[in-house]
Amino acid sequence: MKKEISKEKIEAAVAATYEKFKSNTEGKNADYIPFLAAIPSELFGIALCLPSGEIISYGDVDYKFGIESISKVPTAILAMQQYGDKKMLEMIGADATGLPFNSVLAILMESNHPSTPLVNAGAISACSMVTPLGDRNGKWESIVSFINALTDSEVDVIDELYKSETYTNFNNRAISWLLKGYDRIYDDPDMSLDIYTRQCSLGITAKELSIMAATIACKGVNPVSKKQVFDAYLSPKITAMVASVGFYEHTGRWMFESGLPAKSGVGGGVLGIMPGQFGIAAFSPRIDGSGNSVRSQLALKHIMEQLELGIYDY
Repeated sequence: MKKEISKEKIEAAVAATYEKFKSNTEGKNADYIPFLAAIPSELFGIALCLPSGEIISYGDVDYKFGIESISKVPTAILAMQQYGDKKMLEMIGADATGLPFNSVLAILMESNHPSTPLVNAGAISACSMVTPLGDRNGKWESIVSFINALTDSEVDVIDELYKSETYTNFNNRAISWLLKGYDRIYDDPDMSLDIYTRQCSLGITAKELSIMAATIACKGVNPVSKKQVFDAYLSPKITAMVASVGFYEHTGRWMFESGLPAKSGVGGGVLGIMPGQFGIAAFSPRIDGSGNSVRSQLALKHIMEQLELGIYDY
């Protein structure tokens, strides 16, 4: 049963949360990608998109930052839209690895599939699945057009971030060819890896992420454009994936404490999905040892506590 919460209560929760954490300085920028190390660490924003399309926001919600691993969510939806959810289970899977996002060991342990499209191995595999196969430009256009529809905006690659990612993605190169050895990559490995790297380098804002999250929360209907972006039956499928692995090896604790299916990115963003209620996003570049934004986590957990919400509440 859907819990009714007034817009006024939501606005008060977001405002109070921003004030509570705007001076927090825990964590530090990711430094293994040079571009991310240089992002101003004081940036902080929260945006929440309601089913009406109205956005409640505070702070640096229009700053374009690297979407990073949050990009795995739209590509997973796109692959399911093109192939169907059952084919996704067959070709990739939907199981949490319990290991870091870039784990090679997870592939070796489960050679029959890359586990989930929300870790690096599965995301590269998902990029390889996107049609049209063998067409680098066509595949990229499919991904970007889909993200544009999810956000009701136009996203672009941050060139400097793309270069940084490309120069430092040695582990992902190993993953892509290991997947090839297990016949779990479905297009050219180097092309698939490059597309994955480019999608992680897209610039996005907290406002745009909140609209993306709200589109998932509203069964594929973008609340701003009012367009059906993907099939409604896929919303609970992707939400289940996010709930199981959105914070990688710490997802269980995250869900225990917040009750909010959410996906993090090493660029400092976090996307949260509250089905039927709202989509929410926070951005702060200082991350913890697992690559998750410290302040974004604190903010989203606090909002859920203030609203007394969670997907497991009944």
